[in-house]
Amino acid sequence: MQTLTRIASAGSAATAIAFGPARVGFGLFLPQFRETFSISTGMAGLISSLGFAAFLIGLGCSYKLIALAGPRVPIVCGMVFATVGLATVALAPDAILLAVGVSLASASAGFSWTPFNNAAQRVLYERDRPEALAAISSGTAVGVLLAGGLALLVALSGFGWRVVWTVFAVGAGAAALANIFALFDTVEPAGKLPARKWHELFTRSAIPLYGVALCFGLTNGIYVTFAADRVAEQGGLAGLPSAGSGAIVFCAYGAFGLLGLLTARIKSVIGLTWLLRALSISTALSLALLAWAPTSWAGVIVSAGLQGIFVMMISAVLSFWSEELFPDLPSLSFTAALLITAAGNILGPAVAGWASSAFGAVPMFLATAALAFGTALLLRRNAIREKATTAS
Repeated sequence: MQTLTRIASAGSAATAIAFGPARVGFGLFLPQFRETFSISTGMAGLISSLGFAAFLIGLGCSYKLIALAGPRVPIVCGMVFATVGLATVALAPDAILLAVGVSLASASAGFSWTPFNNAAQRVLYERDRPEALAAISSGTAVGVLLAGGLALLVALSGFGWRVVWTVFAVGAGAAALANIFALFDTVEPAGKLPARKWHELFTRSAIPLYGVALCFGLTNGIYVTFAADRVAEQGGLAGLPSAGSGAIVFCAYGAFGLLGLLTARIKSVIGLTWLLRALSISTALSLALLAWAPTSWAGVIVSAGLQGIFVMMISAVLSFWSEELFPDLPSLSFTAALLITAAGNILGPAVAGWASSAFGAVPMFLATAALAFGTALLLRRNAIREKATTAS
């Protein structure tokens, strides 16, 4: 139990930084960045996509580092990237350095998430892994909630956004130190896998996993980039400044996302297929509510809450589902799923920024919601496998 707590706590701290301020911070503070750097909607989408591209590069580097030095090295590297990137944003004098900082910070998520699958397999019993991986994934919720709370404090108190990003950078540095000490028994190199191992991931049973990962990347990349800006541009929530209204989005996102801790238990009750359908419908409703009710307290909180639940639970599902489908390739299979997620992350904001400028925010959000709803309809029980199979 002590080992479970140690791994889960270290992982939660890393994902809280990497998938909290490092990943959603740009979208969270986009209204302030617009004012400071005169950023257009199209440029915002491009900067966000660059950040997600750095995430994809980080995933590839992480896999190589696990092979050469074990999982602790890429995790700590990720926290170092987060520290430098968040500090760069805090000091950025123009949009170019802002984009550099966002990209460096976003790379941390690629470096520091998948290694925990490898670490968990090394030091945890099989029965403890789903609980640990769900806890690690749900660290994101805590990071998003804290980031949203600090953004709300900025809006209500008059503190500059640069102060908050400095706090983010200090937190990332602390997470780096924590993981150096917590992961002392995960330093042995994993060793390089033969090239043929990649081909083993291309099985019929993995197609639903990859489809869900792509939908996740597209829809959530769009949400975290434009949700706060959508609420702020429409005048915000009654009783709050527009920037504070955007912070409420991510406070609710993080708070409801804590339900991700229940992912393994819910899956054991209703099964993987129904869980995936419910989550796909959740993100569809979340996006539709942003289109229809961006100034309604109830609409915004429900939208953000559904998105938070979707993200935290899908993150946990991808983690343990990939391991169960490919038990001999835990890090490689999870990396493959996240590479597809990252591809969606890159494509989604860039296309959505263009579409929003060309056709308006409402059609853009509704089209994204339709994509998620269509995914739910395509998820068939007879096509989804939860365990390893030899079918190609």
